[in-house]
Amino acid sequence: MYNEIDLDKVDLSLEPPSEEPMRQYYFIKKARKIVEEESKRLGRRLTADGETFGCQMNAKDSEKLIGILENIGFEMIDDESADLVFYNTCTVRDNANQRVYGRLGLVHSMKKKNPHKKIALCGCMMQEQTVIEKIQKSYSFVDLIFGTHNIYKFAELLVAMYSSDRMVIDIWKDTDKIVEDLPAQRKYSFKSGVNIMYGCNNFCSYCIVPYVRGRERSRNSKDIIREIEKLVADGVIEVMLLGQNVNSYGKNLDEPMHFAELLQEVEKIEGLERIRFMTSHPKDLSDELIQVMKHSKKICRHLHLPLQAGSTRILTAMNRRYTKEQYLELAHKIRREIPDISITTDIIVGFPGETAEDVNETIEVVKEVQYDNAFTFIYSKRTGTPAASMPNPITDEEIKENFDRLLKVVQETARKRVGRLAGQIHSALVEEINEHDNTLVSGRLSNNTIVHFPGDASLIGTIVNVKLVEAHGFYYIGEQV
Repeated sequence: MYNEIDLDKVDLSLEPPSEEPMRQYYFIKKARKIVEEESKRLGRRLTADGETFGCQMNAKDSEKLIGILENIGFEMIDDESADLVFYNTCTVRDNANQRVYGRLGLVHSMKKKNPHKKIALCGCMMQEQTVIEKIQKSYSFVDLIFGTHNIYKFAELLVAMYSSDRMVIDIWKDTDKIVEDLPAQRKYSFKSGVNIMYGCNNFCSYCIVPYVRGRERSRNSKDIIREIEKLVADGVIEVMLLGQNVNSYGKNLDEPMHFAELLQEVEKIEGLERIRFMTSHPKDLSDELIQVMKHSKKICRHLHLPLQAGSTRILTAMNRRYTKEQYLELAHKIRREIPDISITTDIIVGFPGETAEDVNETIEVVKEVQYDNAFTFIYSKRTGTPAASMPNPITDEEIKENFDRLLKVVQETARKRVGRLAGQIHSALVEEINEHDNTLVSGRLSNNTIVHFPGDASLIGTIVNVKLVEAHGFYYIGEQV
């Protein structure tokens, strides 16, 4: 949702405005003219495809990029043979980078057959100088490269791309700018992500995010509330508040506001039925937030609380700024105050110097906290982070052994946690027709567990009561009641 601007009133004979977002509406109109001329030349409408890698923040950015493309006049299709393809990249782990390079090899062959095809790269991976140098050298057919800080300039960059016969590169090292009121195209009509802040100040030693997303900057609470109110008026009943560390929201605002206070304001919005958020850093999770969640009628019973490691020695090397004991104390407090909450987590195995004994400590935490799910990863070295230069005497075989041991415990404890709901009735937001069986729909409980049950497309976007009949590991088969 955004404040629509009448493009007929935008005068392209004048110089582009310096003020945002009016400057971008000027370039949306200019790009629209370019697309119209190209479509006329080809005798058909130009098509575009957006491919997104990575987190919810990237998915939200892609909705903005797609909204701009649609306003310019592209027909969006789910096919990389489109006239314009953008890849919104992730760089948290090396395999994400390799996937992008693989896709570029694929579209290069398409571009040879279709010379007017345009390829754009954006997102976190593009904030790394070594990546830019590699693309310039080995993938010179790419037309446009931009990063995480200037997503809002997409229309302006497209005009530059179509006006140039060279690769256009526009990378900002950092920014304090937040540009509101530009087009966006939501994936779902009934739920939406909402950015409440950008960037991260934590500098965990393994993590590239602060270097590619920049320093923390929070959106004004009034702008957030205004956006959610517009979304609700447009049919949204669930929002996901997004930030690299939502618990530190508001610290840099002229009028500071805690995240718990923001949640209370969001809860007042009439018509909004569910509130989710991620991600929470344990060091910043306040007692006030726990109490707000405990007494809320709308905040979902799910908390993603990344552990990363259960050994205080490794946590210190990771610069996580909490100990094993502090994390456990927090987890027990949350369980005590909100007994029906689902807690999920992230865990890294193979951090430099991590021994089997350290992993044993992580397994102890998993058993004690009893996570409903855990996303486990093998450590991926990211150039430019402190951990990348740390010695790691542990072999790949040992790391794989440790990972497998941990994964087994995670799966066992999660099955027990999820399975405890069997026979109960819970409300589920129906999200889609089941992709494997079109006689079933798939819904999500407040605690984030998925349930599949008989139904049709008329249920999509509604909240219904479902009896959880059979537990199947991490999901349920149910029946509507």
